[in-house]
Amino acid sequence: MSDSQTATAETYRPASPTKVDGKARKALWGSAIGYAMDGFDLLILGFMLKAISKDLALTPAQGASFVTATLVGAVLGGIGFGMLSDRFGRVRVLTWTIAIFAIFTGLCALAQGYWDLLFYRTVAGLGLGGEFGIGMALVAEAWPAAKRARASSYVGLGWQLGVLTAAVVTPVLLPAIGWRGMFAVGILPAVAAYFIRHSLNEPDIFVAKTKANPRQSSLLLLVRDWETARLSLGMAILCSVQNFGYYGVMIWLPNYLSTRFGFALTQSAVWTSVTIAGMALGIFLFGHIADRVGRRPTFFAYMLGAAIMVTVYSRLTDPIQLLIAGAVMGFFVNGMIGGYGALMSELFPTAARATAQNVLFNIGRAVGGFGPVVVGAIAASYGFEMAIGLLATLYALDIVAMWLLIPERRGAELA
Repeated sequence: MSDSQTATAETYRPASPTKVDGKARKALWGSAIGYAMDGFDLLILGFMLKAISKDLALTPAQGASFVTATLVGAVLGGIGFGMLSDRFGRVRVLTWTIAIFAIFTGLCALAQGYWDLLFYRTVAGLGLGGEFGIGMALVAEAWPAAKRARASSYVGLGWQLGVLTAAVVTPVLLPAIGWRGMFAVGILPAVAAYFIRHSLNEPDIFVAKTKANPRQSSLLLLVRDWETARLSLGMAILCSVQNFGYYGVMIWLPNYLSTRFGFALTQSAVWTSVTIAGMALGIFLFGHIADRVGRRPTFFAYMLGAAIMVTVYSRLTDPIQLLIAGAVMGFFVNGMIGGYGALMSELFPTAARATAQNVLFNIGRAVGGFGPVVVGAIAASYGFEMAIGLLATLYALDIVAMWLLIPERRGAELA
């Protein structure tokens, strides 16, 4: 390892003991619930757009803009709160994000028109944006090195839990309590996460590094030398492909197949639930495998599996085959989400860890948001096979970026 790499990744020692203490478990629960809140909020918003638009007399474009505003807020909040977390502390800033989200989600229930609801959703998105990166940094710093990847995977499972919960409860509750009541329900996960985080302490590594090192710009630390810039470029590519593939496959492909073949199954609650189950299993196993055989081999296997399954899935015409293959495809396409938290924590120093998590992942989220539009446009202009070929090629790019730019750091101590 070069001197620059050593500086980037801090000082490594042999893997720590595998015992997980109470602080680490609390950090995991708080982070996972926060990420579940993220998935729950975005999905219930999708369910409620029709009711909100009808009640407030909004156009379809105005209704859709609430989702856009939430995502824009999430990207900006992720970057801003990631930097604040590296300066003021993981737990403190996470508490701020929860408070912001809870307050402005509650205000959404009181909205009287388009502009005030748009403002509330944007600010609530700011609070949501910090959840992924700061939670991943907190867990990585609290858990032992030998179990770091599986801990990150458990946080990743929070999103799936939030999405699944929203898919189950929203069709039942929305007719009974309306969209205003659903916004009130959306506060509950935030309250739970707030109380869990209120009992947490800052990780020892963050406290030690804050005392030992002068304050620096965490954003500039991501590109402070060639080796670090190379790591940032590699992770930006990985996160972009992850999000582009996820949104392209999981949003565009089911809609396309439903239109092309008339398969209502690909848009049903059954298809969604089975696919989410496949994703959850993929995330869970990713962490355990990565802790045993390494980050790079596990990513390579999942990237190859994603490229193959996207191609295979696109050629199926039987509803039962689509149901089963959807779970397998979800296993590979979204299973990798469990690895980014551990990988980025090991690649970047404590002074920039949360910033790296949030900035690089949100770059990927911004790129990934164009996935359904780009893939759909290519399919319309050049055919279905060309669109699928693009997705498979992206995973090939993923493999190349991992091979050339990202080193193996399994078992490495953060300090």
